[in-house]
Amino acid sequence: MSTFHFNPEIFPSGYLGVDIFFIISGYVITSSLIKRDNKDFNNFIISFFERRIKRLLPGLIFFTIVISFLSCFFIPLNQNFLGYASRSLLGISNLSFYKNSLDYFATSTKLNPFAHTWSLAVEAQFYFIFPFLIWFTGYGREKKKGKYFAFLMLLISISSLVSYLFLFPNNQSAAYYLTQNRFWEFLSGSLLFTFLNNKTFKNTKTF
Repeated sequence: MSTFHFNPEIFPSGYLGVDIFFIISGYVITSSLIKRDNKDFNNFIISFFERRIKRLLPGLIFFTIVISFLSCFFIPLNQNFLGYASRSLLGISNLSFYKNSLDYFATSTKLNPFAHTWSLAVEAQFYFIFPFLIWFTGYGREKKKGKYFAFLMLLISISSLVSYLFLFPNNQSAAYYLTQNRFWEFLSGSLLFTFLNNKTFKNTKTF
């Protein structure tokens, strides 16, 4: 039984939650971005990151401080969990797990109180790239540009999925932790929003 997950014997597919979360995140962030005032590039990018920081960082800082303090009493310092704490604040804990080739389902990882921050790091790294894709494809500013955005997202999604499927049998740490191998999940949500968004595809006869 995992320390930080519900009993997998009762919900054997519980770990799929993070995959579903990535898809939902891609859908929601696409919806949020194209509804913003997109006339000025600096305002578009700065306001996006400002909103993300205000939404995510306070809770992460509080969690990291409290858990780091408690860990000093219950976890040996030679486990380097405090190192993972600092890297979680920088949004790079997933890279540490990959670098150390840690199996997420191994006992040592399950006992790491910062193990689940890898998914937040992947999401943060996605956020550093995605707004620029939105802006430079013109999505949300020009209706016809929605087609180009969808084509680009579909291309990136396929490339990401192929990379994930290729790496999973041979290098599960890379497939699991690295952001580029998770892009297809975020972009699946983004593409779903794009296809359902009547505003973008209204009056377009072909895709």
